[in-house]
Amino acid sequence: MAGQAAKTAPRLAELLAHYRPPAGVSDELVDANGGIRPVWQPFIDHLASLTGEEIARRFARGDRYLQDAGVYYRQYSEDGAADRDWPLSHVPVLIDEREWHTIVTGIRQRAALLESVVADFYSANRLVANGHLPASLVARNPEWLRPMVGVRPRSGHFLHFLAFEIGRGPDGGWWVLGDRTQAPSGAGFALENRMATSRAFSELFPQVNVHRLAGFFRAFRDALQRLRGEDDSPVGILTPGPLNDTYFEHAYIARYLGFSLLEGEDLTVRDGRVMLRTVSGLRPVSVLWRRLDAAWADPLELYDGSQIGTPGLVGALRRNGPTMVNALGAGALEMRALLAFLPRICEALRGEALALPNIATWWCGQAAEREHVKANAERMTIGRALATQLPFRVDEHAVIGGKAAADLGMPLEQWLDASGADLVGQEAVTLSTTPALVDGVLVPRPMILRVFAARTPDGWHIMPGGFARIGHSGDPAAVAMQAGGCVADVWVMSKDPVAEESMLTDGESLPARNRFGSLPSRAADNLFWLGRYVERSEGFFRLLRAYHARFAETAGKETPLLAAMREYLETAGVEPDQGIPDGLVATLQSALGSAGRVRDRFSVDGWTALSELTRNVQAQVGTVAPGDDAARAMGGLLRGISGFSGLMHENMYRFLGWRFMSIGRALERALSMSILLSVFADPDSPDGSLDLIVEAGDSVMAQRRRHSVSTTRATVIDLMALDALNPRSVLYQLGELQDHVHTLPGAEEEGRPSSLSRAILQIHSGLAVATPGSLDTSALRQLSADIAALSERMAAAYFE
Repeated sequence: MAGQAAKTAPRLAELLAHYRPPAGVSDELVDANGGIRPVWQPFIDHLASLTGEEIARRFARGDRYLQDAGVYYRQYSEDGAADRDWPLSHVPVLIDEREWHTIVTGIRQRAALLESVVADFYSANRLVANGHLPASLVARNPEWLRPMVGVRPRSGHFLHFLAFEIGRGPDGGWWVLGDRTQAPSGAGFALENRMATSRAFSELFPQVNVHRLAGFFRAFRDALQRLRGEDDSPVGILTPGPLNDTYFEHAYIARYLGFSLLEGEDLTVRDGRVMLRTVSGLRPVSVLWRRLDAAWADPLELYDGSQIGTPGLVGALRRNGPTMVNALGAGALEMRALLAFLPRICEALRGEALALPNIATWWCGQAAEREHVKANAERMTIGRALATQLPFRVDEHAVIGGKAAADLGMPLEQWLDASGADLVGQEAVTLSTTPALVDGVLVPRPMILRVFAARTPDGWHIMPGGFARIGHSGDPAAVAMQAGGCVADVWVMSKDPVAEESMLTDGESLPARNRFGSLPSRAADNLFWLGRYVERSEGFFRLLRAYHARFAETAGKETPLLAAMREYLETAGVEPDQGIPDGLVATLQSALGSAGRVRDRFSVDGWTALSELTRNVQAQVGTVAPGDDAARAMGGLLRGISGFSGLMHENMYRFLGWRFMSIGRALERALSMSILLSVFADPDSPDGSLDLIVEAGDSVMAQRRRHSVSTTRATVIDLMALDALNPRSVLYQLGELQDHVHTLPGAEEEGRPSSLSRAILQIHSGLAVATPGSLDTSALRQLSADIAALSERMAAAYFE
């Protein structure tokens, strides 16, 4: 051990050469005497045993996991929104288990207190009546929802899932910066941080007794399932949709917990009950984990401009259902001004002081408090009383350290007198620091922890760890990712071995399977169109490869066949002479958009394959010349999309989602081939058209084996339209459609085939008895029109 310490000492000195926490600031790594805290020693020793190259390789391992998992965040700017790589700070935050118990005690007390406060907000309002809280702070709070007054949640509780922003003060104690009760985010990201960090430190992690996170998620999953009562209705996670900045987390949590990811349009209210629109009809929903702000949830009674809510949802809640996690209106607890009154409220309601104190806050609507803020303005942040941001996240009207962010139009004292009821003063935040590895050395960076609490039948369960935000500079305002901050895993360290946790409940029996028809109609619609867009893209790749190969053979000289191919592609919205046409990019983006709307039903490998293919196509726009370059590029892209299609076909569970995607694929393949035949199998089509059809249908080898004679219109029609053994033929794909639709809910109506089933049967039967001679151009055009009409029948039967 002494020899190892001697070996690592120079490396340790190198790592810590620039580690200088600011004066008067508590630091996670070193104590007041500059010594390394015991909880950090094993980690620091391990880090010091690695060379810079070894550390870089391990960090890259964690980054690769995040990239493969598709973890991202959405950054907003004046130029719009853009998806960014997940900004992981690979060095975790380490907290001793004994210290964590102190945090847990305070969080549990605070969660129970907030439940009592919000219950009072929407019932007797005794806090206001007894003088513990000014009435104006409740009445003027935009998150206090009048339509929810008197509505008691079905579960008996307003709060089920909470997050708390906490920081360590200069004295080493922890205090609360803000409460997150609206729709707290970050728990899923905390799990992804853990996965990436444990891979970066795969040798160390199993040895240092880090408390696992799976038990927290298992307990909350089981608690939500119990809230369903006796029925088997699904638990839904209600998301604003793919444009939300934390949508990745919504989809990830839905997959991880096995819940349905729902949007407002997936739900409807019938006779006071919230129902899920599925491909087999309406199904009741008894539990909704809300991930959108309450005001957007119901355009009838809340914000009438919302297009992502469910009309009538508030009315359904009045009629005792479903259980909403958290209750609509719980966001009223997030206002800054409430922090000024919680210590007194805790004494009044619980007869005890806050175990985990707030950041000191004064509401300026009271004369004494306002005068205190005036006298100490240089040590405070002054901002809006009803705002929900952290104290250092300020708007343009805020005052920081006695200096206004913008012109107040009057002296500070006068401004406080005039607008006191709208303002709070909060003690200037001095965040503790934690180590981050920057340019090969450890440096102290400001840190905030987000800690999560979940209600279970056994009480509040606290995640043993959390989500740390790390600043990119010494400015506490720089901890937000939108401001360039990073995130880090949080390791709660024990001296003793910790239990291995998983998502399996101890001794659980085989769980009941989800109902066959529980697929939401919106998800079915997107999977159907995903299949169509992917197949359409593959068809474009094949046609463009064939076009550019012929373009190269003729050295760019115009021929009748090239002209006909160009006209055909341009009619489909693809300009072949662009090399990588805009229409092709748009089709792939449509496929990715459809996949994004059902990301909870998508494997990580499938999403990664499709998104990488789309990025690859976009990267080649403007760089590929017509001819050989474009033909080779299309060949590579064709192999990429074929790999994605094979991945989905081989690995996707044969549930309804796979059926709808396969239906879309089969319909698009049958439609595109019938159209191709109607154009290029016409007797007046240019020379080479028949060979083009066979090549575009990937059936050159089949043509040679099936027909020993030269290619004729009859042989091409026979192979590409009528051959039931050729997976590229129209008849084969119609057979696939029949088989898939036959398994769908509603395929039969009162013992007879549905209208959709009959339509497919009629087309299939007519084609099965056709001959190459009977399929003239007019018949092929009618065939393509009949196949195209099946898409509208699908929509009417299952998507609308």
